[in-house]
Amino acid sequence: MSSIISISNLTKTYASGVQALKPVSLEIKRGEIFALLGPNGAGKTTLINIVCGIVTSSGGTVLADGHDIVRDYRLARMKIGLVPQELHTDAFETVLHTVSFSRGLYGRPRNPEFIEKVLRDLTLWDKRNAMIRTLSGGMKRRVMIAKALAHEPTILFLDEPTAGVDVELRRDMWDMVRSLREKGVTIILTTHYIDEAEEMADRIGVINKGELIVVEEKAALMKKLGKKELTLQLQEPLTAIPAELSDWQLDLKADGLELHYAFDGTSDPNATGRGISSLLKRVSELGIGFKDLNTKQSSLEDIFVNLVHRDSGAGK
Repeated sequence: MSSIISISNLTKTYASGVQALKPVSLEIKRGEIFALLGPNGAGKTTLINIVCGIVTSSGGTVLADGHDIVRDYRLARMKIGLVPQELHTDAFETVLHTVSFSRGLYGRPRNPEFIEKVLRDLTLWDKRNAMIRTLSGGMKRRVMIAKALAHEPTILFLDEPTAGVDVELRRDMWDMVRSLREKGVTIILTTHYIDEAEEMADRIGVINKGELIVVEEKAALMKKLGKKELTLQLQEPLTAIPAELSDWQLDLKADGLELHYAFDGTSDPNATGRGISSLLKRVSELGIGFKDLNTKQSSLEDIFVNLVHRDSGAGK
């Protein structure tokens, strides 16, 4: 799959001396949903604002659908839509006017039918003649999305698009993102709601302290860095783990009533002879009774927290 955004050795150091971005190189594939995760101040918004032409980089290059964002600024910007974190809207304009005007800013010809479709898709058509200052926060967020889509971009940046909005809008956003991807739009999403990334993203990038510390397909990331855990709830407590179970890395918990077996997601434990089925067989042979068992797998949030913690620790 070809790249629609190519970022090479991008850096940003502010006049204060703060290095917001260390050299970042990244390829965004055409038609994918890419989630950029990181704690507050990690550099997510700086990276997005540079690609969108809002902030000037200190070094490096960015190509948007083949257009250099500096040399071919106008052509590059026509390819990009941005939904920023902050709600910057024209308070005394109507919804219809501000969205239509946004389309014209990019040199697109009038297309009332397309604008109507965008507003209907975002449940804004009934509010088209309302002044933006009269809208709720959730509705204002929808207007920001409509403005970003008005010029029919092929690349859409969503910077914390569902922060502080209601559950209904979050659900609508998810549906809209999937619909746009089906139409060929590439989505770059930053979010604090890691369930959004886990639900929607094809690939995950994690940025911390201005440095991109991992970029991976979501499924591969969860397999590589995820942990799986088996818990046996025993019928009688154990005072110690029998020597016959030393082939497995086991822990006793809950006053000896729970036996825990943890393993990472990169291996097939049953292929090693020290997996779940072998463990259960050996437990049975030893006469250790259990009344229940359950398994748990790491979420993307667990992986994210561990990655950031590991990276922060390494930098000390």
